[in-house]
Amino acid sequence: MVPLAHAQSPALHHTTPAVTPATVSASKVPTTHENITVHAPPLPSIVLYPHATPTGQPVRTTGAQGRTSGRQYDWGVFNRGNGEAAGFGPVGQYGVAPWAEDWSRLRDKSKRTDPFDVLKYIALNESGSIWLSFSGETRLRNWFESRPNLGTQKNNDSGRFGVRNLYGADLHLGSHVRLFGQLINADAGGWNYYGYGSTYRKRLDAQQAFIETRWNMLGAKSGFIFGRQQFLDAPSYMLYNRETPNVPLSWNGFRGYMVWPRLRIDGWDFVQTNDAETRLFHDTENYNTRLYGFNMSWAPPDGHFMGDRSYSFLDTFYVGYKLSGSSGAIAGPGTSSNNGSNTRNNFGVRWHGLAGPFEFSVGGIWQGGTFRYAKTDRARSVSGYAINTLVGYRIPKDRFHTFFGLQTDVYSGGNKNKTNGTIGTYISPFNPQTNYLDTTTYMTGSNLISFAPLVRATFFKSVSLQVKYPLYWRYSTQDPIYRSSGFYKFAHNFDGKFIGMAPQASLAWQINAHVSWTQYVSRFMTSNALNRAGGSSATYYQSNFVFRF
Repeated sequence: MVPLAHAQSPALHHTTPAVTPATVSASKVPTTHENITVHAPPLPSIVLYPHATPTGQPVRTTGAQGRTSGRQYDWGVFNRGNGEAAGFGPVGQYGVAPWAEDWSRLRDKSKRTDPFDVLKYIALNESGSIWLSFSGETRLRNWFESRPNLGTQKNNDSGRFGVRNLYGADLHLGSHVRLFGQLINADAGGWNYYGYGSTYRKRLDAQQAFIETRWNMLGAKSGFIFGRQQFLDAPSYMLYNRETPNVPLSWNGFRGYMVWPRLRIDGWDFVQTNDAETRLFHDTENYNTRLYGFNMSWAPPDGHFMGDRSYSFLDTFYVGYKLSGSSGAIAGPGTSSNNGSNTRNNFGVRWHGLAGPFEFSVGGIWQGGTFRYAKTDRARSVSGYAINTLVGYRIPKDRFHTFFGLQTDVYSGGNKNKTNGTIGTYISPFNPQTNYLDTTTYMTGSNLISFAPLVRATFFKSVSLQVKYPLYWRYSTQDPIYRSSGFYKFAHNFDGKFIGMAPQASLAWQINAHVSWTQYVSRFMTSNALNRAGGSSATYYQSNFVFRF
């Protein structure tokens, strides 16, 4: 699902200045010296970045890089849209990854227009080449579920509440070296609640801590990042930041990148942070979980379509997972599961961009690998796949910036009753972007077919609304319905293919540059076959109130 606003990342929201109905002249991209003139209606003050650029934005930004403002480093054409094509996550006024923001412009004090600007650039020497920038987020979230997890969780009418604090500092030692650190603290409560663990409750600890070096090499802006860090350089429908609970994912290892005017490459090797420790500053590395791979993004030459501009990005990537123990388990006969070591090799391609009034994202992944059963070390090969598309039409010169889209997703399934041969179930263990498939998060990317029309509009300068109607089927009736961790176990056998449908609405209000409020409501209507198996329909509501600087 591509939500109206990424409820778990209000940093993706920012306020843009009003633009007159007259012709908007785009700024030049330094690396290509292009100059594109775009005729556009006035832009509302809110610009939300819920998904990969540019599809999913409630309004189309303008300019040679597809944006009127933002706080990214200069990555040329890869800054277009929400800048996610640069590989460091979406960045608007603020970013999902605070260290992806560039506040060096505030060296000029005349450009400081916000009360918090004094914290975004603090010179530590006379020339200003050594400087410090602070970032912070406090998120208050509450959500209600009448029948959680398709009725399998017996905490009916569950109300939960969570608070999360992420505060960091970015120290720049000239233009080639910087140190970034971020602290996290989180807690949760509620009534009839369930599932609280280390991903919801966290005593003060280091969420990120790394050193980055930058230089120019072979005509590319290059860098190397070593330490604990966020990682967002993968399609957000495949791997994201685990924003549903209070504690996002973080990784320990290294990452290197090179960015040319229209080509970008990136490589990484990480182990996951072990966030299960309950004592202060005791998080270590979880060597049972690894993430490694490389990505290459190419920006083809720009063009025109239906009297308007067109541009796109073509991504090819390899992403490897290594999972051990319960995290690498597969479904077995009946309601059993089999622990073991799970290696998954993902080879994928994605093409996304805009062509006149049409916006699109089309991707495919083949997932190979090997599963080895615990204790016996008996091996089985893996062969699964995923297809993810979103194609939509934004009405030209519409005062509400109305967008009509159709999202389809296919994740292969297998046969849980087989104990030998190839495993056909695709898995996505590192939490795709929250709300991509389903606001309730009851569905996940395994053994699933999803078909979802949607419409999005921005009616006021700071308020946007999306309505979406996804329908879900099992890819294989021999495989269970999967959840974010493991799979569902019903009281009786579910032998149907149709799971149900979940009409949902999302409302986002950008109160000001630092405060936002997003709300989600959904009614997950389970199929008759699933009800006979012991499933249940449910009502879901979520609210997120966020302060960010």
